[in-house]
Amino acid sequence: MQGPAEDHERTIAFAEIALGQIRALGQPATPRYFEVWYHYATGYNPSLNQFINDTLARVGTLGEAEINEIYDTYLSPTRMTDRIDRVNVQVMDEMDQVMSIINTAVGTSATYGASLADASQQLVGTEAPESLRAIVETLVKDTREMRETNQALEARLQASKQEISLLQENLEAVRAESLTDPLTSLANRKYFDQTLVRAINESLASGEPLSLMMTDIDHFKNFNDSYGHLTGDQVLRLVAMAVKHNVKGQDIAARYGGEEFAVVLPSTVLRSAITVADHIRRAVMTKELMKRSTGEHLGRITVSVGVAALRPGDTTATLIERADACLYAAKRSGRNRVISETDPEMVQPQQQQVA
Repeated sequence: MQGPAEDHERTIAFAEIALGQIRALGQPATPRYFEVWYHYATGYNPSLNQFINDTLARVGTLGEAEINEIYDTYLSPTRMTDRIDRVNVQVMDEMDQVMSIINTAVGTSATYGASLADASQQLVGTEAPESLRAIVETLVKDTREMRETNQALEARLQASKQEISLLQENLEAVRAESLTDPLTSLANRKYFDQTLVRAINESLASGEPLSLMMTDIDHFKNFNDSYGHLTGDQVLRLVAMAVKHNVKGQDIAARYGGEEFAVVLPSTVLRSAITVADHIRRAVMTKELMKRSTGEHLGRITVSVGVAALRPGDTTATLIERADACLYAAKRSGRNRVISETDPEMVQPQQQQVA
């Protein structure tokens, strides 16, 4: 967890990298150009970085059109809403087609019914074989046309059903993307906030326990500065994988922000949550990092973890605050450890936050 001074240094470093890219490519230092290059510098959006790298490799620069495309695709605050709106329009178009098919079927059935009624009237009192033959032939013809029409309508309905199913899948994919951190594939902060509110309400209503775990990578800034953002991203993914592999189905693991992760543990008492936290800590500690580009061994990383349990009257803010306090205590106590609100370290006076 970063203190204010280190947050300042880190964000300034990102800003300097962004301005350096703008200078190198001779681009205007407008807010949109700066925002694109700032996000590139952080490395938190791998898809954005990959697009920029591919474009630079292909054409050597980023023009206004490319910058606008990157912004609209990866950074615009309305991009998810726009994509959802587009899918919704497609769904509505398909529904209109379905209604048109149904209306056609109703009209066809009415016409066929009228033909049957007319034939029935003609049959009354008709004895001549030729007249009967003509009426029967007309009925056979109308029946055949009705069958062919129904087959065509059935095929159109089946195609519309498949298209709507595909659009629903696309809509679900967009929704999942909007709630997922692109770098680690864990839940993002938005999903965490929603989940924690729901989990607290359910726990308070049912009386079931609930625990919250806050995890922070030790000395991440120094590691990131020493080996670069790409290696820093590798560290974040490694920790995310350790978190993901040590939580059960109903638990929600999320990237809380920067190098900090959070896990919501429904139906889990504090002692069990501490056990999960220590499994994560040990899993991270046993992994040795290697720089992919050079094969250089970079040593091991560690994490500090704070764990708190829900109390009557808690809100999301109070529960997060206690878990954060435990995390700070783990940092103060030497890092690479798990501290809960029942540990002796938590009764000591609160000291200045450390990273």
